[in-house]
Amino acid sequence: MAVIWGVILHALGGFASGSFYLPYKKVEGWAWESYWLAGGIFSWVVAPLVLGSLTVPNLFGVLAEAPSETLWWSYFWGVLWGFGGLTFGLTMRYLGLSLGMAVVLGLCAVFGTVVPPIWLGQFDDLLSTTSGKVIILGLAVCVLGIAICGRAGIMKERSMPEEAKRATISEFDLKKGVMVAVFSGIMSACFSFGLTAGQPISELAVRNGADPLYMNNAPLVIILLGGLTTNAIWSIYLNIRNKTYTDYTNYSTPILRNILFCAMAGVTWYLQFFFYGMGDSKMGEYRFSGWTLHMAFIIAFSSFWGLYLHEWRGANRPTMRTITLGIMTVVFSTVIVGIGNYLAE
Repeated sequence: MAVIWGVILHALGGFASGSFYLPYKKVEGWAWESYWLAGGIFSWVVAPLVLGSLTVPNLFGVLAEAPSETLWWSYFWGVLWGFGGLTFGLTMRYLGLSLGMAVVLGLCAVFGTVVPPIWLGQFDDLLSTTSGKVIILGLAVCVLGIAICGRAGIMKERSMPEEAKRATISEFDLKKGVMVAVFSGIMSACFSFGLTAGQPISELAVRNGADPLYMNNAPLVIILLGGLTTNAIWSIYLNIRNKTYTDYTNYSTPILRNILFCAMAGVTWYLQFFFYGMGDSKMGEYRFSGWTLHMAFIIAFSSFWGLYLHEWRGANRPTMRTITLGIMTVVFSTVIVGIGNYLAE
């Protein structure tokens, strides 16, 4: 039952992540850097502190008691992850929800799943057990599904006229988008490393009375502080360079409405890791494999939204069959990973 609940919680996190960008599409009259920073304040500061304080008794006391080395590494990986989160937003601009998510999260799934056990010296043990081999198989199937989604994107690029592509994604640019997505996918995996580095903080939270279900909400505060550093510096730089800082006081735009949608996007974005942390606590001995589940569910839900928003409108039938096969393969990989965790239990 613990494993089943872990999968369900990861699915909720995947739904939040796959859906968070939708409110940004309702923002009117603001530059990308303006609404990205506004939403980020809720993602990286407000939501982590509010939900962290509600679920971790004496949150600030726990953080003050944590070893400085642990705090540093959690923050460091958060800063590097910030580069991935920053370029993630650019990927959505150039590739759209479905294709952008597939490319970014494919690399993120591989690096985020494999590196932690290597870091902890557990990879050889993983390969020597049946459950570990099943999990690796699930990861391979996930990567296959992502590759199929990527193939569908290439087919879309070749089969649709430029006007049709830009009708659904106004800034569609496959080459630029893929380059940004590769960088984003690699750097985004650093979030998984941050959670691994922050486990002493989670354990300290439990010793101070936190429910193990919510223990990861404590290191999330530090990791996301690192992400805030990277994203805020770049967004403010763009605000100054492009003189878009006037967006925040431009009364010809619906300022309060824009802030509301940014808050919705930001809080929804944070909920992916709120549920991820809960699911992570249920995944048993090979908890690192939860990262694969998280990535797979995000791809599945974001692909659904991509189809719903007609990002594939105008694509031919072979392209549509390919993207559908890719989504189904990714979802099937989550079942394999769940079986691997069940065997480990």
